[in-house]
Amino acid sequence: MGKKGKNERKTPCKETFEPLPFEGKTPATIVLLLSSPEEDIIVKACEAIHIFAEKGDENKVCLLGLGALGPLCQLITHINKLIRRNAFMALGIMANNGDVRIALKQIDVIPSIIDKLSLEEDVVVHEFATLCLASLSVDFVCKAQIFDNKGLPPLIQLLSSPDPDVSKNSLETIFNLVQDHQSHLAVRELGGIPPLLDLLKSDFPVIQQLALKTLENVTTDKDARNTLREEQGFEKLMDILSNMKFRDLHAVALRVVANCMSDSESLQLIQNAGGLTRLMEFVLTPNMPEIQSNAVKCIARVAQSSENRKLLHEQNVEKVFVELLSVADISVKTAACQAVSAMSFHLASKDSFRDLGGIPAVVRLLSNDSLVLREAATQALSKLTHSNQLNAFAVYKAEGHEILVQQLYGSCPRTVANSAATLGNMAGQEVIRCSVLSHGAIQALVEPLKSTDTQVLINSTLCLAVLACNTEARAELLSARGLHPLVNLLQTYDKEVLHNACWAINVCARDVPTAVEMCKFGALEMLQQINQSVTRRSSFSRLAMISLLNFNLSVKYSLTGHLAATDVISEGFYDAGKVPAGQRILTLKELSEQPVNEQRPIIVVNTATGKKKEDDKQKDETQPEPPTEKPWKMMDDVSLQILLEKAKEFIIPLSDEREQCACLARLVSEAMGGAVEMEKMHEFPWVLHLSELKFQLQSNVVPIGLIRRGIYCHRALLFKCLADCIRMSCTLVRGEYNRAWNELVLFNGNPSGNERSSKPCCYIVDLMHQPGSLLTASTPAAVHYQTI
Repeated sequence: MGKKGKNERKTPCKETFEPLPFEGKTPATIVLLLSSPEEDIIVKACEAIHIFAEKGDENKVCLLGLGALGPLCQLITHINKLIRRNAFMALGIMANNGDVRIALKQIDVIPSIIDKLSLEEDVVVHEFATLCLASLSVDFVCKAQIFDNKGLPPLIQLLSSPDPDVSKNSLETIFNLVQDHQSHLAVRELGGIPPLLDLLKSDFPVIQQLALKTLENVTTDKDARNTLREEQGFEKLMDILSNMKFRDLHAVALRVVANCMSDSESLQLIQNAGGLTRLMEFVLTPNMPEIQSNAVKCIARVAQSSENRKLLHEQNVEKVFVELLSVADISVKTAACQAVSAMSFHLASKDSFRDLGGIPAVVRLLSNDSLVLREAATQALSKLTHSNQLNAFAVYKAEGHEILVQQLYGSCPRTVANSAATLGNMAGQEVIRCSVLSHGAIQALVEPLKSTDTQVLINSTLCLAVLACNTEARAELLSARGLHPLVNLLQTYDKEVLHNACWAINVCARDVPTAVEMCKFGALEMLQQINQSVTRRSSFSRLAMISLLNFNLSVKYSLTGHLAATDVISEGFYDAGKVPAGQRILTLKELSEQPVNEQRPIIVVNTATGKKKEDDKQKDETQPEPPTEKPWKMMDDVSLQILLEKAKEFIIPLSDEREQCACLARLVSEAMGGAVEMEKMHEFPWVLHLSELKFQLQSNVVPIGLIRRGIYCHRALLFKCLADCIRMSCTLVRGEYNRAWNELVLFNGNPSGNERSSKPCCYIVDLMHQPGSLLTASTPAAVHYQTI
């Protein structure tokens, strides 16, 4: 028997069975039938899965585990309309489950769903496709996929569907999408506002609520508000607000209206429609806190305009707001505080709030547990006290300043900023300032100075500038280590923060210890950089620089080479030589700790008397330092003390200014080696002498009284020091090549006749060649003395 060829094989049977009924009792069987080649079986399998999934989340999770999602996602694109419809019904019901949604994110099903939203598709497909998208759109990734796959245009079209379920599901999806900025802009651009407004007339409250909530998000954009106005949206909103049948919609409708109050055109429309009167009615509606709070927010938006504030004031709204500050509901009290803030831009309203007892009511809210309410209350107080001393005093009488100081330690940046602003407004009055300081305001401001929030920095630096106007406050700031964060703010590029920081530094520089401390943290170098910048410099930065230098004369002399007659040299002054701009000037302690070098010595002035040293010693004994760290002290300068005593004994009694000047000049010259002829200056051994002093002292710091061979720069410094001690006015000016001189302003006239000329004359004092001679400024002789 031979083998059969290929053409001899049996051909498939062309006959078919009659339709057979089937029965599937297990979910697994039904899921398997989704892959059947029989369309009728697939239709029935999808229908069975839809019915099974409707019974609960457990069934949906069961179907997920059996692998139903994959086949269903493929079947929604099937050419058979009945299969598509039933597959969408099953998928739409399953997508309500969280686990199913997570699984659907892994499948690229959204483009297929959006593709079936065309108007030609079956309405049942629309219903369950939009239901599926509504479920998925709660997820951020899915929202982005719907937007990127151009899902918004068909969804907006389906808002006008005659089927309420399709409208509701489409609306819910759009509501989820407009939580993102790009989507709520796109809704307006795609013409979504007219159909949203049409849905306000729906017979279904859930659709009306969703439409209003969507409009609430969309109308945060100005162009959307313009479109709303053009589509008579305000009239439709006012219709809802005027109809008590829609009471459940009033709260969210008021939120939409509040958004629209930002535009003057929209505001005018609402006023013309009697909206303001209706808003006041809502405000006075008892036992409806959500409606009350939203109505108050609307009025707060109305009060953004000066004309509207005047109109509201005439209607005595302040009394209503003060009453609302005492209601039980937190949201109403918060909204009332916000309205108080808005109305406080009207001067008469500020007085009304005070007269009606509104300020103590707001102060009481500062102790509430609600962070949002405390923020609103502090903002209200900051506005009420701005440029209003009576209101500031009212807050003080209500003991509000004590709570405000504690609010500076809070975690909410807005509350901290508002509290600092209020305290700054109040501290202009001395009695209040002293009380604020007594409750630890300086210590409380240190942390806000380190904040990264711009408004906190603006308000806290301004508050500090007001509080630090007395010595005790500045000393407290120094001990609280608040100067370092203040100086660090000079690095900011925010103009207002920088201006306020400079102003605070200007105030804090009024004491030598604080000025020196700020210089140690690099304040001068930063201010120099700021003042060299075209974009950052200002009158504030220049003022801060001047103040720091005026209370740190050693640094001023090193940087500018000039001390004015009003700059009085005191104990601890030192001449470190000319320092280039931008280079940090070391403190005297830091300079004294350096090893002996070959550079010019640091000349120090120590005018402390023996009695003062004894008092300091007793103070040290009562407050001993740790044994490991001995405090640094300047070297005694007995020789300078002797010179000072001679100046007081022999020069002060002289009646003629010229004679006083000449006598002091001779005293300085004798102390530093006597007169030296110009031609023999190169023979004068001042360099060797100073080197020997440095070697003997084993220090780069040399007390000025020890110098026995001094030239121009040393003699001019000693002259200035002694002149300041006996109250003789003169300047100290540094020149080039170790030159320095003193300038005096004297009146010409007959001293015996007590006559003076009308014009004073400036002189240079000769301390080197002809000690006591006065050289008229700018003459050849004076110029020759000042230069080589």
